[in-house]
Amino acid sequence: MRRALGLLLILSTLACSGKKRASDPPGTPPPPPPGVGTAAAAGDGEAAELTPDQLREAALSAAFVRRFERDHLRRHVLDDAVSAEAFTAYLDRLDPEKMFLLASDREALAADAKRIDDAIHAGDLSLAHAAAARYRERVAVVEKMVAEILAGPIDHDDAESVELDDKKLAAAQTDAELRERWRQRLELELLDRTAAPLKPAKGAPPLAPLPEREAKAVAAMATAYAGRFARLKTARPIDESADLLNAVASVYDPHTEYLPPSDKANFDIAMTGSLEGIGAVLREKDHYVEVAELVAGGAAWRQGQLAAGDLILAVTPEGRDTVDIADMNIDDVVKMIRGPKDTKVTLKVKKDSGADETIAITRDVVVIEAAYARGAVLGGKGLPKLGYVYLPGFYGGQGRDAAADVRDLLVRLQAKDVAGVILDLRGNGGGLLDDAVELTGLFVDQGPVVQVADGSGDREVLTDDAPGTVFDRPVVVLVDRFSASASEIVAGALQDYRRAVIVGTSPTHGKGTVQSLVNLDRDAGGRLQLGSLKLTIQQFYRINGASTQLDGVSPDIALPDPTAYVDTREGSLPHAIAASKIDPAPHDDWAARWDLAALRKASAGRVAKQPLFAKIDASVALLKARRAETQVPLARAAWEARRAQQVAAADAVELDFTKIAPSLKVELLDPPPAPAPGERVDDRMTKWGDGLARDPWLAETARVLADMTRP
Repeated sequence: MRRALGLLLILSTLACSGKKRASDPPGTPPPPPPGVGTAAAAGDGEAAELTPDQLREAALSAAFVRRFERDHLRRHVLDDAVSAEAFTAYLDRLDPEKMFLLASDREALAADAKRIDDAIHAGDLSLAHAAAARYRERVAVVEKMVAEILAGPIDHDDAESVELDDKKLAAAQTDAELRERWRQRLELELLDRTAAPLKPAKGAPPLAPLPEREAKAVAAMATAYAGRFARLKTARPIDESADLLNAVASVYDPHTEYLPPSDKANFDIAMTGSLEGIGAVLREKDHYVEVAELVAGGAAWRQGQLAAGDLILAVTPEGRDTVDIADMNIDDVVKMIRGPKDTKVTLKVKKDSGADETIAITRDVVVIEAAYARGAVLGGKGLPKLGYVYLPGFYGGQGRDAAADVRDLLVRLQAKDVAGVILDLRGNGGGLLDDAVELTGLFVDQGPVVQVADGSGDREVLTDDAPGTVFDRPVVVLVDRFSASASEIVAGALQDYRRAVIVGTSPTHGKGTVQSLVNLDRDAGGRLQLGSLKLTIQQFYRINGASTQLDGVSPDIALPDPTAYVDTREGSLPHAIAASKIDPAPHDDWAARWDLAALRKASAGRVAKQPLFAKIDASVALLKARRAETQVPLARAAWEARRAQQVAAADAVELDFTKIAPSLKVELLDPPPAPAPGERVDDRMTKWGDGLARDPWLAETARVLADMTRP
């Protein structure tokens, strides 16, 4: 079991493993439950063979209960109280927008609300499959409704509105009521698909008549929904059981999660920044899978035939038969396309032109460069030469790890004689615990970095044991509300040591818990593919004894926050673990040479004069008001008037960074090489450098750092 910190993403939370703790806690996984492979036949006491799915679920349930009740930070027994809360969470996962299940369906499922714990203890996940079967029945009913609605006339003249906030909606009582809900949603989608552009592009062809646009849009919607419903009706058993187990996991805390084998593979990619495959980002579209984008430098990008927008119709892995992927689960499609380096996969695709093509691609190691640390030298009017390091996550594996990469960048920046360095952790959701400790040690001499405590009260201080520092000049850490977990450890430690000034747009996310990635296959003796469990096992604390849990790390110098309209911090998550405090860990402060009060005053003066920052409060207020407007008119005239008003209001407070004149000079540490004749241009780093030059938050942070470097 690998100890870890969580990796927070805007849409989801991935666990991250620590390298120092590579063994399980005391005790070895017990053998599979007695009788695994057989089950008592109902009524006659005879043994009946379990199916492979039942065998897997029995072992999975046993491992799930054991790990939760023994190892989770809360040490909470899986009981009726947990079941009742898990049932509510399960319905939210099954039908979050209340667009399929009737109130009567929910009531019928509620009969098992307090049996979830008993079922999991018994190794029987049939509750999940029964609920999924009922859901599929409802999908079939809705599929027919949608087809009928799209086949009939759609009236955009009624003075009505649609409610888009599912929390304000009760479950529909009848099919007729549910049909009305779908009719309104489809009408709204059709309005959006057929709207004339408010600002037609120069030289654009004339717009087709509205009836023609509507007919084309309705046909596209019918195809899209048919594909969506087909997939909803063919969920895999592993996904059905995962939904139930994850509903239970969510009651323990927001970061504990069961990862089926396919999700574990995606997790490993996020942690290492690389995979073996063709280098294409895929998404579901209609009955097939579409290429959303190609990873620059990847096998498909180099091969040159596959393109974003191509629709994949069939896949032929090397040495295997061709598989038509119509309505196939996207995870299964991805599994076929990925594969070992130097092997081939052949794709049959439909191009935008409508032509079918067959493309053979030799798989390779795909390196996702955007996942790795990178650096630059910054300059500008009135600025000394400054270093800049951007770290998107605390990764490790495949010969790369975050601390080593940052070390290399710092050595190179020091060789360029920069006066100080900005460590940019904006949007960094966390990652490997050991790398957070090691990275902190690049800036401070030996000493404590973070404290951890488990549910039994056992505490440990994790220390930087390497003597000396790699970089001993002034440091600013740049954060935002999306900086989480390992990012908060680094920012908090450098703040507690008075080693760096923290500049940010808000307190950080506030995730102060440690996750462990448990290999459940090993719990089953390697006989079954069960997946993994991301389990919260500890809470971490700053060296001053405070927890970052809920509170996060508050910036020393605050800048305007363009995302203040949305609450994405830890405290807004259901079942978030409470904050607490412990005793501080003794440490020696860095001999800071800057006056923090003077830095704040100088920064506030500059911010007040920055025109872009002046727009942020108005922009945030507008977006907050938009989030509160959950009812949308369906009469075309009213809808178009609302749309025009919203666009005009947004234009008035627009934050268009492409229109900002560069305020920084940026010298990339690793500029892109000039392409060979006929080679495709990879301009990712060039675009990144241009974005840095126009970033007003980075520009102000550079001025704070410049102030710190002055005698």
